[in-house]
Amino acid sequence: MATRGRDILIYLSVKYGGEWDDIYKAIREKEKINFDLIKEAVDKCKANTITIIDDDYPSYLKNIYQPPFVLFYYGDKNLLKDERDNLSVVGSRECTKYGENVTRELVKSASKKYNIVSGLAKGIDSIAHHTCIENEGKTIAILGSGIDNCYPKQNISLYEEIKNNHLLISEYPNNVEPKKEHFPMRNRLIAAFSKALLVTEAHTNSGTLSTVSYALHSGKDVLCVPYPIDAHSICNRLIKDGAYLIENGSDLIDELK
Repeated sequence: MATRGRDILIYLSVKYGGEWDDIYKAIREKEKINFDLIKEAVDKCKANTITIIDDDYPSYLKNIYQPPFVLFYYGDKNLLKDERDNLSVVGSRECTKYGENVTRELVKSASKKYNIVSGLAKGIDSIAHHTCIENEGKTIAILGSGIDNCYPKQNISLYEEIKNNHLLISEYPNNVEPKKEHFPMRNRLIAAFSKALLVTEAHTNSGTLSTVSYALHSGKDVLCVPYPIDAHSICNRLIKDGAYLIENGSDLIDELK
C-alpha cells in the first residue's frame, strides 16, 4: 500500500510538472487516477525519488513552507540526512571579482567541515560548487528546472560532475523547463537543507533576498560579507539588521560552531 501511495505521488508530480499547488489540489480533491498511467509515469523517471511518505524523507523538510511531495535526485542522498552538516552559499549571478574571491576563500575553509549547498546558477552559486569540489568537499545542487534539464546550459559539465559524484536534486521531474516562479521555490530548499546561509555578494534588488527570508523564517543564521558603502550591497543592510559579519574563514567556522 505504501508503494502504491508513493507511486501515486510520483505520478501526480510528473503529470503536473512538480507544481506544488496543482499536486496538492489533486490530492485534496481526490482526483480519479488511471492506474495504468501510474506505472508509465514512474517508469518514465530516470532519477531516483524520495516522497514525503518515505521513511528516508528528511524530517526537517516537513516543517517548511509547502514541503515537496517528491524529491528527484542523482547522487548521495545521505548528504540530506542532517542539515547541520551543510552550509548554503548564495549570491549574485553577475558577481564582481571581490565577490568571487571572498566566495572562494570562505568555501575553501567551510568545505573542510561542511557540505556546500547552492543553486547551480552562474556567478556565486557556480563558484561555490566548483570551489568545494576543488577542495575535495561534497556539494549539493538544487535546481529550479527538471532534474534532467541542466539550467543554465553553460553549467553542463558542473551539472554532470555533481550528478555523478555529489548530490543533484529538484522537486521538478524529468525535463521540466525552468519558470520564473520555480526559483523562489528552489530557494526555500536551499535555505532548508543547511544549518546556516552565507551570502557572499548580492545587490539591493537581488533574488537572494527570498532565500534569506526563508532562512530567517526557519530560524537559520544568516552570515554576510561586508562591502564598501557605495557598493549598494544587500549584505551591508543585512548586517545592520543583525546578520553575522564574516571577514574570513576563521570567522565563518567560529560562527558555524
